[in-house]
Amino acid sequence: MYKTVDNSFERRANHLLRSIRLCGGCVPLHRLQFQFSDSVIQTLLDKELVQVQNTGRGFLLEIAEDF
Repeated sequence: MYKTVDNSFERRANHLLRSIRLCGGCVPLHRLQFQFSDSVIQTLLDKELVQVQNTGRGFLLEIAEDF
């Protein structure tokens, strides 16, 4: 059971990365908060695969340059 939950979480994280790539590498953070859980977004931030940029008019979630 644990592997199924973990595998599902990894699929959601990979789906989020693909979605960001399809949007040109960055997407407004408020657009993602209803589609993806905060824990998925936070995990990608912790792994340094994505980063948050403050534009002054909102926040963008973008793929990290090192990734």
